[in-house]
Amino acid sequence: MPPRTTEADSRIIIDDLLRQAKWDPADKSQVLTESSLSDVGRADYVLLSERGRPLAVVEAKRSAIEPYTAKQQALPYAKSIDAPFIFLTNGELIYFWDYKSDDARIINSFFSRRDLERLVEMRESRKPLATIPIPDHYTRDGELREVRPYQKNAMRALDHAVELGKHRFLIELPTGTGKTDLVCLYLKRLIQSGRAERILFLVDREQLASQALQAVQGILRDEYGSYWLKPGTARQEMQITVCLLQTMISRFTEFTSGYFDVVVADECHRSIYGSWQTALTHFDALHIGLTATPAAYIERNTFDFYQCRNEQPDFALPIREAIDDGYLVPYKFATGITKLLSDESDVEDPAEFERKWTNENTNRMMMKEFDKLAWKNYKELAPGQAVGPGKSIVFAITKQHAARLARYLNELHPDHQGRYAEVITSDVANADDLIRKFKREPYPQVAVSVGMLDTGFDCRELLHLVMCRRVRSPILYQQMRGRGTRTAQHIDKKKFVIYDFFGNHDYFNDSDTDIFTGSGHGHAPSGQRKTHKPIRDLIELGLQDEWLQAVQYVEVGPEGERVDKRDYRLHWEDAVKGAAKDDRILQKVRDGIDLSDGEEQILSERLNRPEHYFNEDNLRRAYQNPGGTLVDFIRAALGLAKVKSREEELTENFQAWLVAKSLTPQQAQYLSLIKNRGIAKGKIDINDLFQPPLSILNAAGLGVELFGERGLKQIIQDMNESVFTKRAA
Repeated sequence: MPPRTTEADSRIIIDDLLRQAKWDPADKSQVLTESSLSDVGRADYVLLSERGRPLAVVEAKRSAIEPYTAKQQALPYAKSIDAPFIFLTNGELIYFWDYKSDDARIINSFFSRRDLERLVEMRESRKPLATIPIPDHYTRDGELREVRPYQKNAMRALDHAVELGKHRFLIELPTGTGKTDLVCLYLKRLIQSGRAERILFLVDREQLASQALQAVQGILRDEYGSYWLKPGTARQEMQITVCLLQTMISRFTEFTSGYFDVVVADECHRSIYGSWQTALTHFDALHIGLTATPAAYIERNTFDFYQCRNEQPDFALPIREAIDDGYLVPYKFATGITKLLSDESDVEDPAEFERKWTNENTNRMMMKEFDKLAWKNYKELAPGQAVGPGKSIVFAITKQHAARLARYLNELHPDHQGRYAEVITSDVANADDLIRKFKREPYPQVAVSVGMLDTGFDCRELLHLVMCRRVRSPILYQQMRGRGTRTAQHIDKKKFVIYDFFGNHDYFNDSDTDIFTGSGHGHAPSGQRKTHKPIRDLIELGLQDEWLQAVQYVEVGPEGERVDKRDYRLHWEDAVKGAAKDDRILQKVRDGIDLSDGEEQILSERLNRPEHYFNEDNLRRAYQNPGGTLVDFIRAALGLAKVKSREEELTENFQAWLVAKSLTPQQAQYLSLIKNRGIAKGKIDINDLFQPPLSILNAAGLGVELFGERGLKQIIQDMNESVFTKRAA
């Protein structure tokens, strides 16, 4: 494509970008072009409110000109017509400038009329955060709860950062210390102070979405409308939107960059890469990142995005402090149990690993040892626990492995007719009902799972965690351990026990007296020091461990039958095509008609039947696509999904990465120039800067001038890793 060299060429693209934000450039009640409303020059575009008042001036430049340089050209005119905002664009980069309070910054799209009107309204009603008292107590679902000292300190830290003009914040709190409650209380402060009206709450698991919605509705109640935006369902105009990151990846273009005022990202350290990043950085908002992952295991990209100094969160609470202060429950490791010492190869097929390190006798032995100790110690762990041995999670290697472990436990307690232990995986048709039963009813006492309960699962009464699998991701290990740390005063919970049959805590050098928090290195049981793989080599998105990419089959059903991924995909496509002839809900998906929440649920349950166990978890594994939703996979099966070209995907990823960086306008323009080389080759080498066509533009000299020699190498390495490297998931 030849370069766009004239302003007129850029105008064609700018008109289209305005239309995407619901502006009609041909409607003079919305957009004035070549406007000269005052004696101070003219404006390329003026965007008007419903009442005809100027909302924003748009300064258009040809593609070769960095639009940031037009600031002082646009400012006098905007002031003269009392337009509060300015957009600067060349059709490729768009800057938004709230010139009374901030500098211009890169955004992904123009704001809509409603976005701009809302910003004006909030500015007029804004109050200092210091005038909004931090409460001592709050009510959630009718229960009066204390606002803990560290939660108050976190809110004060956020207040300070907001008042200083910071737009992004990172909060690190251990699992079980009330991150979601804290952020709900803080969202209320932002709303009350006139800094927020529309809020997006992003999570990466359905269990987390359900918990986030419960917290929002339980704390903020009916005062602020909230809903869960699901794949294929209609968008609702409510104040708070809860959404899976995977869903937002395919739907973010439905929203303008100014639609949300606040974006909360739970377990945010997983969201700053490639296409995952686009769903986050699309929104020009206050960004609040929540994580339970200690700073030592958070990558630099996350700190950069949240504008953290010296790679430190805006607020952090060490797990040791939370335990010492009684906000979390301490743990101990079961002694006298058999430990299976696995080899240390980096990647193994889980089925082969299971065959090598467990067999029927070993599995029975593990369950017998756990069961005996659990019954012996549960009253010591929680004197108020009425039913023995207390709630327990068993982490298994595969679905087949989980089914066997549950069967052996039920054999130890035949009086419960198979209800003592239950397998909870994505293939269990009533998984949500089983989770509710596990939390609220005496039985099952034991949940056996693979992946589904490792993270994002909250059960305060947990007394026993049973590790019947190897873990080598330090983040996953701490997430699994965190399932038991929540307090439960109603059963007088004093401790919980970890039954670690694979010596994972030895690998990480973890003990009840010297808690592993992510600093330093673990060691192998032999005593040999181990250096952990760099985080980027671990599969972090969705916290699937090292095995996912090596496995060529999908485990389906309660017994974990293994089906080749290619066969599973073919069965899926044939089944969807066949059912779409008569299924009314599938026909709505085919025809692009929004589903209701009820229809989405019916469709999900109908497809996850025992014949095939078609569900998002299995389909993501089969397609090796962690961001896919059920509706996405249906559209793909029907041949309707528009598959983005590699160039489109990389351009999107680059734009998201660019928005996330703290760069000068000249640096941003330079990187936009050299990105095409990366798209063409798959990566950028320093040597490319000395070869045509980049050498003709003196790319090497300009890059050194803008970044320094060392800085140029670092930014190119960062671009390669974040934009052009395809991450496993």
